[in-house]
Amino acid sequence: MQSSQFDVIIVGGGVMGSSTAYQAAKRGLRTLLLEQFDFLHQRGSSHGESRTIRATYPQDYYYPLVIESYKLWQEAEAQVGYKVYFKAHNFDMGSPDDPTFCAIIDNCRKLAFPHQILRRDQVAEKFSGRIDIPVNWVGLSNEYGGVIKPTKAVAMFQKLASDHGAVLKDNAEVTDIKRDTEGVVVFTASGEMFRGKKCVVTVGAWVSKLVKTVSGVELPIQPLETTLCYWRVKEGHEGKFTIGSDFPTFASWGKVIMYGTPTFEYPGLIKVAVNGGGPCDPDKRMWGPAVMIDVLKEWVEERFMGMVDSSEPVMKQSCMYSMTPDEDFVIDFLGGEFGKDVVVGGGFSGHGFKMAPVIGRILTELAVDGEADGVDLKPFRIGRFKTTRL
Repeated sequence: MQSSQFDVIIVGGGVMGSSTAYQAAKRGLRTLLLEQFDFLHQRGSSHGESRTIRATYPQDYYYPLVIESYKLWQEAEAQVGYKVYFKAHNFDMGSPDDPTFCAIIDNCRKLAFPHQILRRDQVAEKFSGRIDIPVNWVGLSNEYGGVIKPTKAVAMFQKLASDHGAVLKDNAEVTDIKRDTEGVVVFTASGEMFRGKKCVVTVGAWVSKLVKTVSGVELPIQPLETTLCYWRVKEGHEGKFTIGSDFPTFASWGKVIMYGTPTFEYPGLIKVAVNGGGPCDPDKRMWGPAVMIDVLKEWVEERFMGMVDSSEPVMKQSCMYSMTPDEDFVIDFLGGEFGKDVVVGGGFSGHGFKMAPVIGRILTELAVDGEADGVDLKPFRIGRFKTTRL
């Protein structure tokens, strides 16, 4: 059994844990990052080739987090020497009667966020006939969009953490966390033991399982399996949908929420997917078929004026969300016997990746300073749920 002492132990080496490890190590803290699988594995929520970044939210408390994240992404890129964030416009569309879309528009106005509201004919003009919306819909256009390369981003944070002195260890499944007089003791499946003053738990779809094992607290965070779909742009139109061509990242609001990115990671293919999925056990996944594929086909055919082949996606990739009932994050102290020595970050609900840089800062500050600078964490507290301790 190995025993080592650290200032901060981070459990979970996805984007949130890796960002936290970087932020902690940058402060000169003795930092350990533990990952249960290989680093950069594809079994969770932090892998793949693209994630969107946008500032358009129905809730106003996400706006400052996204704006700070734009800055932090670029700062990290400057340190590592390569890009993971690629700028694009962002375009939201939907019925003006849809309450979520209405809240997004209202927030843009309230926050004085630069944007354009477009009618159907103005959408066609702005995007040169590449996007069509129903006559009773409107579009919301702004410059704060873009694509993040997720696997590359995780690797970036891990490299920066290591460069600042962090210890990174994969294939180290954490089975328990105990509190002692000097902080916490973290145990792994292989019999290793690590001591730390503080601990941050960021294990994605496994967070409910681990937190329940460690503390008896049942967090209402449900893992969902979702499928990303790539569609072929028809011959002769490929250049119209590429990133950098002024074609945007996009989201369509309604009973079914669609989202997607320009052609980027795979030449001639555009990503369009449904926001959501089916409940799963992260250790016993079905690796099942795409959800609502017929709805997706119809949407692709209608929105892109027949320039994208809607007969069938040519590529599918499976991923997981970790959903809370209100789709807001969990960022809080675990409490109970652990007090403020263990911080939990989870339930990032399919939209948290873009905010990983600022979430890493927040989790580090909570663990080390007991509070996070300039952030209202009330929407992310565990106490908003009726949790029980077994």
